[in-house]
Amino acid sequence: MEDKEASNDADQPVLLAATNPLAPTETSIDMESSDGFLLVDTSEESTGKAKKSTLMDDMRSKIEKEVAGKMWNAGKQRARRVLDIYGNVDLLRPYFDAEPHQVRSRLLHSLLPRKMTSESISIEGELYGPLMLAFTLVAILLLSMKASGHRVQEGSLMGTAIGVAFLYWIATSLVYYSLAYLFNSSIGLLEMLSLVGYGLFGPCLCLFLSTVLQHSDTGYVFYVTWFVFVGLSALRISSVLASRTRIRQQACTLGIVVVAIHMLYTFYLKLAYSKLYEAASLL
Repeated sequence: MEDKEASNDADQPVLLAATNPLAPTETSIDMESSDGFLLVDTSEESTGKAKKSTLMDDMRSKIEKEVAGKMWNAGKQRARRVLDIYGNVDLLRPYFDAEPHQVRSRLLHSLLPRKMTSESISIEGELYGPLMLAFTLVAILLLSMKASGHRVQEGSLMGTAIGVAFLYWIATSLVYYSLAYLFNSSIGLLEMLSLVGYGLFGPCLCLFLSTVLQHSDTGYVFYVTWFVFVGLSALRISSVLASRTRIRQQACTLGIVVVAIHMLYTFYLKLAYSKLYEAASLL
């Protein structure tokens, strides 16, 4: 009997250990199983990271495609704007449409003043001749400055010549147009630009001849050409504006202002951008 009880007592702890969840054998199995779960978890994390990397790659590819599409659309819009600008050049063609014989006759007429009559003098609204005269004046100023050894402290000789020539053409056209508006003169801005532009023919002749034929001791070539060519071109501009002005007193005032500005501008160009007349100007 005692042996049976002892055997029963010995079997009891084994059963308890088997039923007890805190048994060491079970804990070791749980530890192993827990290690197994950890390995499974790490594999899931790696798959999650792989999914995230693929999502990031997809996002990057989409963003790159969107950026490339936007850049392509922007380039297409710019190209269309450039093509539209070149297409709109046809709108400017009538203002520069002039035959060589027409330009030649207008150059000659720019030195032929008209009498002050009640009939208005017609003006062709054309900008080809004035633009070429402005560039011609730029070339003559460069020749005069290089021949006299003129130096510019800021900028270049080319920039100075372009600024002086085109600034006079545009600025004086706006000034004359404003005065004509105040004096009730019937003239348009395009006509004024054409009139003042062709009026540069006199200063171009004066400066070119005085630069090429001028001697260092006297200034008679400049003064003769200045009085003849520049004076005739100034009288031409003033006569046209006077014919477009109704009141005679206002027409005379406008004509005097035009003649004074045109003559003094040419005189300023020769004294400011040429050293050949420093001795003569002091006299």
